[in-house]
Amino acid sequence: MDRTSGELGDSVVRDLPRWLARGDLLVLNDTKVLFGRLFARRTTGGKVEILLLRREPGGTCRALVKAHRHLRPGEVVELEEDIRAELIERDASDGIWRVRFHGDLDAALPRIGHVPLPPYLKRDDTPGDRERYQTVFARDEGSAAAPTAGLHFTKELFASLAEAGIANTKVTLHVGYGTFKPIKVDHIADHRVDGEQYEVTAAAAASIQENRGRLVTVGTTSTRVLETLARTGGIRAEAGSTDLFLYPGEPFLAVDALMTNFHLPMSSLFLLVCAFAGREAMLAAYEHAIANRYRFYSYGDAMLIL
Repeated sequence: MDRTSGELGDSVVRDLPRWLARGDLLVLNDTKVLFGRLFARRTTGGKVEILLLRREPGGTCRALVKAHRHLRPGEVVELEEDIRAELIERDASDGIWRVRFHGDLDAALPRIGHVPLPPYLKRDDTPGDRERYQTVFARDEGSAAAPTAGLHFTKELFASLAEAGIANTKVTLHVGYGTFKPIKVDHIADHRVDGEQYEVTAAAAASIQENRGRLVTVGTTSTRVLETLARTGGIRAEAGSTDLFLYPGEPFLAVDALMTNFHLPMSSLFLLVCAFAGREAMLAAYEHAIANRYRFYSYGDAMLIL
């Protein structure tokens, strides 16, 4: 899609080098999904589901915890392999628990952890999801969900891009639960996005600073990292937290082009894309995608906005 003219076209991801130009720089998010969907039992035998969101200093974790009956602070539930989870306290504002695990959770996670597939897929994860729900360049574990635009990339595509003179660099943003929080306020500006941890290395910052072509972000997550830095002193090496919420009327200071999947309506992700390309243009793009039977959301198709 051309965001200046609104012109739409159909293509496939392996043709990406044809749509970009020599000297353009792709910026991808190399976060790694934590396979932290866990199942436990209460002392009464009731089932409990725990979704790890983020590790905290001091050995605790932030997690979503679900059970059929009311959960109490101080309650301890049993997982597999002699792992126990102690429910410390629940944040009344967002329903997220602080949990302390007893036992070697890190050693057990590869065996007992499940892929945190989005609930709209309405199925249990399979062994194949362990590979499919992780980008081929994932490096730094810490996300509750995949940066889904990056799922389209293969080693073969990276080779084609390099041959065409299109480089890439990686930043990190750990995707949290708040990214998917629906917008329920009357005024968009009142919506709040939960803070998410990011990191830009010195090498990545140098690549971006020295780039003379277009800056093309892959996904809304890498977009938010660059736009956060652009608003707070410029592109540089830094680790921090961002709650940046981009919606129509907000300017883009760093990003020239964007590749992203099709997002849920009434989400901060959809509004970010509307802010970048224009609301009417995006509605036309979604109508075109529906008419042409594109697939939406995490395992769906992508669009390139130039």
